[in-house]
Amino acid sequence: MFWTVTLSLLKGFGGTLALFGLTLLFSLPLGLLISLGSMRKNPVVRLPIRFIIWVVRGTPLMLQLLVIYYGPGIILHQNIWGMGSSGRFIAAVFAFVFNYACYFSEIYRGGIQSIPVGQYEAGQVLGLTKRQIFWNITLLQVIKRIIPPISNEIITLVKDTSLARVIAVYEIIWEGQAFIKSEGIIWPLFYTGAFYLIFSGLLTLLFGYIEKKLSYFK
Repeated sequence: MFWTVTLSLLKGFGGTLALFGLTLLFSLPLGLLISLGSMRKNPVVRLPIRFIIWVVRGTPLMLQLLVIYYGPGIILHQNIWGMGSSGRFIAAVFAFVFNYACYFSEIYRGGIQSIPVGQYEAGQVLGLTKRQIFWNITLLQVIKRIIPPISNEIITLVKDTSLARVIAVYEIIWEGQAFIKSEGIIWPLFYTGAFYLIFSGLLTLLFGYIEKKLSYFK
């Protein structure tokens, strides 16, 4: 029974990893774009972006999942995500990417605004464009400063993937709960915690290594 449960949970964890990986792949660059938009001087651009960030950060991710998956069908009377498990998974990825991009954007914004203004002025004196200053001077320093808060959000993402089951996305918690109904046993649900702990531990080691490699920015 133990190996049967383990294999089933590994299958579910594959779905968790897929959701986790795709969320990071799209939300990290999208968050940077959102942060740049939220710092624009033009209020026509800045204010709507700031409002969206406020709404996303101020409402539960579970609610956002439900709205994003069921909302188009209710409003447009059409399922835009597609049928079956693949459609639910696409909707979950979209919701997670949008949610975490907004959180990451605030971390990026804080990191960018923490760079002394004098560095921008020095770059301009050297004849560098704003884009050159950002990519050649600012960005690496920003990465160093935002690694701790970004790592916290990423580890939170590992656990938040379990919320995808609210729209019936198959992930590890879903697999663990299935044994309660089929076999009448609850320990597989607790067993899922080991997978989260191990994965979070590996990520903690990875980010510790990255922080060490970037320690020359002092």
